Amino acid sequence: MPLPLIDESDALLEVGLRTGTKTTHTSRTTMQTELFEVLEAVPNGSTIQAYAKAIEVDNVLGKRSLSNRLITSQRLREMYGLDHGVMIFRTLRYLWNIDPESRPMLAHLCGLARDTLLRVTAEYIIPLSVGTECVRTDMLKCLSAHLEARLNDSILNKVAANAGSSWTRSGHLTGRNRKIRSIVKPRPTSVAFALWLGHLEGRVADELLDSFWMKMFDASRNEILDEIIKAKQLNLLRATIGAGIVEIDMSYLTKQVLSN
Repeated sequence: MPLPLIDESDALLEVGLRTGTKTTHTSRTTMQTELFEVLEAVPNGSTIQAYAKAIEVDNVLGKRSLSNRLITSQRLREMYGLDHGVMIFRTLRYLWNIDPESRPMLAHLCGLARDTLLRVTAEYIIPLSVGTECVRTDMLKCLSAHLEARLNDSILNKVAANAGSSWTRSGHLTGRNRKIRSIVKPRPTSVAFALWLGHLEGRVADELLDSFWMKMFDASRNEILDEIIKAKQLNLLRATIGAGIVEIDMSYLTKQVLSN
């Protein structure tokens, strides 16, 4: 079954959704290791200049050369924003310390919103049955079908390799040489982030459960609803669930983020 299309609404673009094929995955992965280290070193609420200084001057990532520090800083900004003024990154940081086990999926959801090529590969990765091998040639076919002739074969191969690594970091794939589709379970904060992204597309009620972002979790409807209730208990959203009714207020998360 095909994944739902993303409605590139003005609201999504305003919070930091990126479009176009000149993306980080032509040269790097989602760089989660580097992101985790930077967020550990730089306080929440910091300016884009503070993140740049930490990476380029203070060398918190331990890069050997200035050129490597500069390109890493640039790629991390492309992938995540690293800017309190970019709402999707600000929301990521708000959720970051609530549940550390959610961090790989929080980062991946942000990466999906910020990298078109990674979004394209979701069409191949997500429908794979658990235990099925991710085949590079099949991922390349998926990319080629969407991008036509805009990227040459060398770059497409690089994108496929980088995307495979990114989907491994998110937990959707396991293995080094042979990558096998595995199960990604929902957690309250990552579900809240995915619902928030769907909300910005204009989705409401049950529609929120069927967005592209929510399809990143390998879970039944009841499992998702359980995590929504937990997210409500964590004060991340407002929801009424019962008797066949699903009402979810994700504007509440926006208010919480902006007040911090």
